[in-house]
Amino acid sequence: MRILVTYDVSTETAQGRRRLRRVAKVCQNFGQRVQKSVFECDLNETSFAKLETDLLAEIDLKEDNLRLYRLERPYDRHIREYGRFRARDFQDTLIV
Repeated sequence: MRILVTYDVSTETAQGRRRLRRVAKVCQNFGQRVQKSVFECDLNETSFAKLETDLLAEIDLKEDNLRLYRLERPYDRHIREYGRFRARDFQDTLIV
C-alpha cells in the first residue's frame, strides 16, 4: 500500500529541532521524501504499523502534527505531480 506521511514539528526549541530531524530520519527509513515534510512510502501492513509506532514515539502530541494517508490504486489517477521533482516509481526497476 502507498502511504503519504506529512508532519509539522514545532521547531521553536532545541528539543523541537531534534524531534524534526528524528521524524525525518524515521520517514527516510521507510520511503522517499517528496517535499520537505512529506514522504511517500510503499509498505505492507507490518511495515506500516512499525512506521506509525516509530513516528508516534518521536513526535510531541501537544506540539506537533502528524498525518498518515493511505493512497488508493490506481495511483496515477489519484496523484498529480507538477514541477521539477518526480517521485520514484516503487514498482519500476531501480538502477543505482
